[in-house]
Amino acid sequence: MSAFLSLRQVGKDYPLAKRGPFEPRRTLRAVDDISLDVNEGETLGLVGESGCGKSSLARLVVQLEAPTRGSVSLDGVELASLGKSALKRARRDFQMIFQDPYASLNPRMKARAIIGEALRNYRVGTPAQIEARVEELARQVGLGAHLLDRFPHELSGGQCQRIGIARAIALNPRLIVADEAVSALDVSIQAQILNLIIRLQKEMGLTLIFVSHDMSVVAHVADRVAVMYLGRIVELGSTEAVFERPVHPYTRTLLAAVPTPTPAARGRRTAPAGEMPSPLNPPSGCHFRTRCTHATEQCAEVAPQLRDIGDGQRVACHHAEALLSPVVPEAIHA
Repeated sequence: MSAFLSLRQVGKDYPLAKRGPFEPRRTLRAVDDISLDVNEGETLGLVGESGCGKSSLARLVVQLEAPTRGSVSLDGVELASLGKSALKRARRDFQMIFQDPYASLNPRMKARAIIGEALRNYRVGTPAQIEARVEELARQVGLGAHLLDRFPHELSGGQCQRIGIARAIALNPRLIVADEAVSALDVSIQAQILNLIIRLQKEMGLTLIFVSHDMSVVAHVADRVAVMYLGRIVELGSTEAVFERPVHPYTRTLLAAVPTPTPAARGRRTAPAGEMPSPLNPPSGCHFRTRCTHATEQCAEVAPQLRDIGDGQRVACHHAEALLSPVVPEAIHA
């Protein structure tokens, strides 16, 4: 059975302005040769530090930007090849929930108009039917009817995000991309929005791509996890496998950053040295090698490819098998 969403060798480059007349034009490679399949009804967690390219990849999936290379197919349809009218029709099947609940809403429109905008654009029913559908959507996301006639600045962040979610599901899409949908909210509100997204995913049979920098949030939501570092996926597998048996050193780094309840648990974890390199000048070979204690000459010379290490778990690391052993030396020698 073919995947519902399929990405093949997808890349995205952003040309940068010259800083002087004699300087060559620079290019930032935000997404680098990503191939990925997502099955219908599945929730994929896309996780990594800020600047790793996960939000850029999310925008490519929903065609807010066109990929520089590669293809993005939804249910067998290559999205980048669609004309403007055909792409508009296809957008009924995929929608996005944005990170900033205030910036993603029109400040000049009331909540009722924002939720109903897509319904009006696609002429889904009469004005009376659209109004009834808006009120139904508000109930579905837990938004009180008395809030529908307020502007975004009159609402809390959690209430604005509920409006964004209602707008996203208004056309009964099949795919939702949630880009850091809870990172701008208070912790208590985060839990409410996460539970709402999970409930809607189950009720509507949605395929969900959940973008986050927080591994604990991804563990709560996702069926599978894709870990990104400097534009590449470095580990991919079921949530259970990635959390219980992380292989790539960067995945282990992210898990080390998850808050733990006891000092003893924190003491058993190690963080990498240094900071993330600039995406304008990433290291050769494995991008993570400059922060990895297991790096060898091979890591500098050859970029590792995602490969299966069993149970559907895939890792882009030359030394994956050695890292799976019970005792891993501080430095692995080629």
